[in-house]
Amino acid sequence: MTTQDFPLPTDLPQPIDDGACDHLVRLAMPHVTLRSTSNRAIDVGALGPGRTVIYCYPMTGVPGVPLPDDWDLIPGARGCTPQACGFRDHHAELAELDAAVFGLSTQTTEYQQEMATRLHLPFDVLSDADHHLCDALRLPTFDVAGDANPMRLTKRLTLIVHDSTIEACFYPVFPSDQSAQTTIDWLRANPVH
Repeated sequence: MTTQDFPLPTDLPQPIDDGACDHLVRLAMPHVTLRSTSNRAIDVGALGPGRTVIYCYPMTGVPGVPLPDDWDLIPGARGCTPQACGFRDHHAELAELDAAVFGLSTQTTEYQQEMATRLHLPFDVLSDADHHLCDALRLPTFDVAGDANPMRLTKRLTLIVHDSTIEACFYPVFPSDQSAQTTIDWLRANPVH
């Protein structure tokens, strides 16, 4: 499966930069421990030296399960699977640039594990189901109606963390299938000295 296997509709509404991430660059990552799809506990405030890319996305769908009503009408909501596939397909390039990669959403680890297995992701996806990182960093979120309860989802953004400090933030991310390439281009243009 490649990003071409999950084409994005051409008429998706484009998200606007509402300034919700303007405060993030130069912030220290908080010591928040999140569970990963490989069942590791990851302290995002102690990622170690070097660069880490954390791409945040609203939610991936599950085959055969309908997405929330009017999902395609929410600017920036559609495209989580193409984004994940892009980071998967460019994982070797990111590793050559000495950048570790994590995905992150507010779905449970069990929900994320299905997607990570189905898409053969070579990196972990982190669950912020309790919104601890979202709240600590004041990440932009939005609410959608779920099966029984509303879901609070992260808006699509990408953080580049260097030595536990946010070095860059891409927001809004659109189209999602170009997210990995945009990240690679930035890393190449901004080498660590």
